[in-house]
Amino acid sequence: MRSCPPRVKRAALSVLAAFVTVAALVVGAGTPQAAAASSLPCDVYATAGTPCVAAHSMVRALYSSYSGSLYQVQRASDSATANIGLLSTGGYANAAAQDSFCAGTTCIITKIYDQSSKHNDLTVEGAGGAGAADVGAPADALPVTVGGHQVYGLEISAGMGYRDNSTSGVATNGAAEGMYMVTSGTHVNGACCFDYGNAETNNKDTGNGHMDAINFGTECWFAPCYGSGPWVQADLENGLFQSNLGYSTNSSNTGTGATPFVTALLKNNGQNHFALKWGNAQSGGLTTTYSGGEPTTSGYSPMHQEGAIVLGTGGDNSNGSIGSFFEGVMTSGIPTDAADDAVQSNIVSVGYGGATGSTGTLNPASEISLKATTSCCTTDYVRHQANAAVLSAITSGSSALDKSDATWIVRRGLASSSCVSFESRNYPGDYLRHYNFKLLRQPMDGTATFRADATFCPETGKSGTGTSFASYNYPTRYLRHYNYNVYIASDGGSNAWDSATSWADDVSWVVSSPWAP
Repeated sequence: MRSCPPRVKRAALSVLAAFVTVAALVVGAGTPQAAAASSLPCDVYATAGTPCVAAHSMVRALYSSYSGSLYQVQRASDSATANIGLLSTGGYANAAAQDSFCAGTTCIITKIYDQSSKHNDLTVEGAGGAGAADVGAPADALPVTVGGHQVYGLEISAGMGYRDNSTSGVATNGAAEGMYMVTSGTHVNGACCFDYGNAETNNKDTGNGHMDAINFGTECWFAPCYGSGPWVQADLENGLFQSNLGYSTNSSNTGTGATPFVTALLKNNGQNHFALKWGNAQSGGLTTTYSGGEPTTSGYSPMHQEGAIVLGTGGDNSNGSIGSFFEGVMTSGIPTDAADDAVQSNIVSVGYGGATGSTGTLNPASEISLKATTSCCTTDYVRHQANAAVLSAITSGSSALDKSDATWIVRRGLASSSCVSFESRNYPGDYLRHYNFKLLRQPMDGTATFRADATFCPETGKSGTGTSFASYNYPTRYLRHYNYNVYIASDGGSNAWDSATSWADDVSWVVSSPWAP
């Protein structure tokens, strides 16, 4: 296999010490340089001679000198818009500004600003060859802790997507480029196509090699694929490629699994070589799953990129996919492996999904577990299992996964700020919601129905102990465990879970400290 030659500008050596981050970069003849903790991803790539030509983030600056806006929101009440910026230069998103602007109504994300000098901003995508015009993602669907700050990611449901068809500096016609995004392995599906990267400028499929984008999901375009995914793949148009043959030639690449935060990376010299990597965005380094020739089918060597940027859909606006996006960049030229490693180190240092700093209360951002009070079940807690809410015994000896499944983050009620919603600790953007009276863990899709189904109003426990939670849209029904499942239940009724027997105890909960650290 040929590896891509590094494209490192000798002039960068004079500024290397100021910009290299966390891990040393290999520059010029391979001389390692000292790290500087203040360097952010686009500082790293610029120093390596492969500057960012697009830098999009919902959660933080990607240049240490950036002080502009990250994204724009539009509120439903009056269609007014507001730009959401940073708490400080080179810092984190000012989520409180969004909360204030959107208070009492809902907001969607209408623009994601490019932090690079190219101004390749993403706006809501129009109709394409395979999909109707998209809609903006709900601005409050994906609260998350990054760098110790409460911020919001971008949660894509089917029919949502963003694009820029008139870009500057993005690779075209076989030019080399690299790209990464931070996404999530817990909010995926097998529909086409959750992409970030280079796409057609007319929202249509114009042929092999006219795209060069990271794809992330569970769609196996070319069999065999190993494991159940999700996989980091290359959407090069008319196929999701895990190798030059399309299908996976790496039996150890079984996907990222349910990893809450994933770094997904693609680089392509546009002529005869591309590489795919992934890493856990919370710890560790990058793993290369493929590094080799372009696809063997005609049209891919050389590539024919058109230079548009797409996020959340395929190049022809195939928009059946779901996914999460926190940050991502595209570069001019192929970054060195050392630069990729340094960027991954910086991402890990940010602390994606870290503790909120508050526990054991019903205040927003507090992390909790919900313990049953019925005499049968005082060591049992609400946890999610196979997408459903169940009651399960959790002890100090339980597995880390069980403890995480039984930990919830309190959020302002999605339908009413005077009530609460419960976000999964280890499935960012997924909430407890009722459906056919049963409690499920599902991703927030922004609809009024979901908001109401996922909102619960606390009051003094019906048994006189703890707290009871009334359903926002069925106020006579309360969160109840019955036969080790969890429902919204009335005190007497036609359903088995509405039984009056021990109802008051079953709907009373202790809000406790979280099981997950």
